[in-house]
Amino acid sequence: MQEVTIGIGGAAGDGLDKSGDTLAKICGRLGLHVYAYNSYQSIIRGGHIWLKLRVGAEKVYNHGDQLNALIALNQDTIERHAPEVEAGGVIVFNSDKLKCDPALVKKDVTILPLPINQMTAELVKEYGALAPVMQNTVALGAVLNLSQFSLEKANDVINDTFKHKGEKIVNLNTGLLKCGYDYAASQAKPISKAWKFTNEARPFTTGNEAMALAAYAAGCKFYSAYPMTPASTILHWMSANSQKTGILVKQGEDELAVMNMTIGAGIAGARAMCATAGGGFALMTEAIGMAGIMEVPMVCVEVQRGGPSTGLPTKTEQADLFQVYGASQGEYPRLIVAPCDIADAYQTTVDSFNYADRYQMPVTIMSDLLLSEHHETVDKKDFPCEVKIDRGEVVTSWPEEKGKYKRFAFTESGISPRALPGTANTLYVNPSDDHDEESILISDMFTSPPIRRKIMEKRMRKMDNLLKELPAPQLYGPKDADVTLVTWGSTFGVVREAADQLNAAGVKTNILCIKYIYPFHAKEVLDILSKAKKKISVELNFTSQMARYIRSETGIAMDAYINKYDGEPFTPKELAQEIQDKLAKKPSTLDVTAEDAKEIAYHYLRTHNGEKLRPSKVLQEAVNGYGEPTWYVELAERTTGQKKGYVKVGLKTGATYAVQRDE
Repeated sequence: MQEVTIGIGGAAGDGLDKSGDTLAKICGRLGLHVYAYNSYQSIIRGGHIWLKLRVGAEKVYNHGDQLNALIALNQDTIERHAPEVEAGGVIVFNSDKLKCDPALVKKDVTILPLPINQMTAELVKEYGALAPVMQNTVALGAVLNLSQFSLEKANDVINDTFKHKGEKIVNLNTGLLKCGYDYAASQAKPISKAWKFTNEARPFTTGNEAMALAAYAAGCKFYSAYPMTPASTILHWMSANSQKTGILVKQGEDELAVMNMTIGAGIAGARAMCATAGGGFALMTEAIGMAGIMEVPMVCVEVQRGGPSTGLPTKTEQADLFQVYGASQGEYPRLIVAPCDIADAYQTTVDSFNYADRYQMPVTIMSDLLLSEHHETVDKKDFPCEVKIDRGEVVTSWPEEKGKYKRFAFTESGISPRALPGTANTLYVNPSDDHDEESILISDMFTSPPIRRKIMEKRMRKMDNLLKELPAPQLYGPKDADVTLVTWGSTFGVVREAADQLNAAGVKTNILCIKYIYPFHAKEVLDILSKAKKKISVELNFTSQMARYIRSETGIAMDAYINKYDGEPFTPKELAQEIQDKLAKKPSTLDVTAEDAKEIAYHYLRTHNGEKLRPSKVLQEAVNGYGEPTWYVELAERTTGQKKGYVKVGLKTGATYAVQRDE
């Protein structure tokens, strides 16, 4: 498959998001597929922001392994990412402000410095001094040319983006784009062969936006949230579009209020949804159990991020499984589901509203930062406007001759007739204490062990029927595989490509991706895994939570475990290599690698005002009195490359033992 991967790096406030969005829209309108991953910090200005866009002629499911073009908006980006650019690639930067040491660059990589002041001199005469962020547009134009993307389509995107600011701003930006485009044409060779554009425009969206749009399509009428990354963009979409959609949006004072308001809306008959991250969900857990005992339909989106506590607010992880599974005290009917990609997130949200209404229970959708926040082109057919809406067993009338209305009537299915407030002859109380068929409490004056037993059985009968309705997991890939990879959530995208790489290398590989967590298809999973030759779990957490859950439900243990918990997602190549190492029974190690040591040295420099220096050579030393071997990381001056000190990093612990800076 023809593809190209472009990285854009700089600091928060440098305009990376706008440049990346523009590039993605151009590719999307050309009919290409895009997957974008943004590694960022929770600050408004400064830090290091890294955006990677993978563009393919066919569907791409993750941000990939390679880097073909680098747009560096500051010196830090050159130091950190120039070595990643593959042979045949290019590094683009503003040479009026930045330099690229050839020693950082792989063989056959083109260094393309852009003399921005000289290139834009005529535009400055016409439009006046340029804002620093304008360098992005010039660099983007250069990469468009070298990637052989259409300048005409780029101008269309620029026009749509800036037309609200007037013709002058549009013309300035198209002029800047052309400056970079023409300069690259005269100075460097293309990094990609010519594309075959279909010009079938594809939307460019995120998992959060997909879930918000799906909620609207499914008839959601109430949404509540307290802002918490990485769930906040659902709130942003809902509030921005509330007038168009007719969805009432309430920002609660905290997550307790959010969940309680959502339950109240569900009781009132509105399709209701809320969303939060793991820390916010911790506050919601008692109330979600209340929705279970009160048999209230509602949907909650829980977006995982690095934890515990406030942890890593802008990094991805899959470590909330047991928190969500164990939410609230006691036992109650509910559905927990984890979609694996953006299209799946859309359909899962629609289905969740239907399941919530039909079974009168809370539904928790488990997402994660990668799925919720990464941008991706999607096919329009995956986002149908007309979707099936099933409100379940709702009583619209209750004639007196039917006798007393029992909100929690003991039924064979476990589903009792639900009446919306205002329905004649259906007055009832919806208690959070346990109760009988008529809502009378069985925890105070009137106690009855048999009633408690029968209402508990009534509620839990829903789970048996729900499980029969949920699609059982299926194997992806050849059935007679040498190895079965077990995963869940957004990790499926990279596991899928790693499996394809392994199959191409002669290692027959298939995948079991768990979507429905509770209730769980124990019989089907047991049948699949009991036939697997080798079982390897792949998860973004430290303790292999899904593998542990599968073992508790089926008794099946994995043969090996691959975990990542540094806040970043897997890449296909590194994952495929780890799988091969596991199959070869190669001893695993948690030692600090040379690249890790360099990154730890970068961290020290950034946090101790050493911005004039960068790590250069990395050598391994003996113990030297530190109790463990160390990495000797030489520090060089950014402008001259001269040695200016060192940092010593522990090979086992990662501790910073010694630092010398000759500044």
